Amino acid sequence: MKRVFLTGASSGIGLAIAKALSARADEVWGTARDAGRIPAMEKVHPLRMDLRDLRSITTAFDTALSAAKHIDVLINNAGSGSFGPAELLSTEMIADEFQVLVFGQIELMRLALAAMRKQECGLIINVTSLAARLPVPFMAAYNAAKAAMASFTMSIQLELAGSNIRIVDLAPADISTPFNDAVRKIETADSYYQKRVDKTWVAVEKNLRAAPKPELVARHVLRLIDQSNPPPRVMVGDFFQARIAPFILRFLPQRLQLWGLKKYYGI
Repeated sequence: MKRVFLTGASSGIGLAIAKALSARADEVWGTARDAGRIPAMEKVHPLRMDLRDLRSITTAFDTALSAAKHIDVLINNAGSGSFGPAELLSTEMIADEFQVLVFGQIELMRLALAAMRKQECGLIINVTSLAARLPVPFMAAYNAAKAAMASFTMSIQLELAGSNIRIVDLAPADISTPFNDAVRKIETADSYYQKRVDKTWVAVEKNLRAAPKPELVARHVLRLIDQSNPPPRVMVGDFFQARIAPFILRFLPQRLQLWGLKKYYGI
């Protein structure tokens, strides 16, 4: 039985992971800004946590650690997004996105690493995104935050080389979840952007509807947890995004990557 601290457990990928862990009797401390939105599941303990609030992060983790005695796995999964021209993003909106997707998650890593170094073992799974490497148009803050988290993860992998603490960058591509329902849209009356924004959103919605279900990610998470030496990076998605996209990233120059992305989103 593993003891797992999981963020964003109320919906989407986080909920699928919580269900999969519960089904095999792992013990989960799952967080959400509204803990009441986490469905009742065996061995899943709902906790309120807001990644925008440092005290909330510390309280939630300490509560879980006190109850569990030790945390085997931290899964940094909670997220948020905004959609609109980067030029029109306010500094406050960009800062908020980085707080949720980078700074809050790094704080959780810091707390988990302190505990895991004492117990001399542990696993941290940071759920980043394929968008960190193949950006989605008009989601600049999200793309950049995920890229920052991927880079931070790789840095920690270097620094913990030789230890029994494993860090994994789990990068989903499009996954069919309610994520888009919570995305904040930036309104624009700028004719230069509007048609391109609309076309991109149609493509994003279409891709999301056709994407694999979050249970695919949950299955990958279970495999990672069960491995003694998991891979440092895993991409999850449909065949094109999980298999072809890494090839594109490795071999094609950025000019061709940009051309392909514009075609892909119809802009």
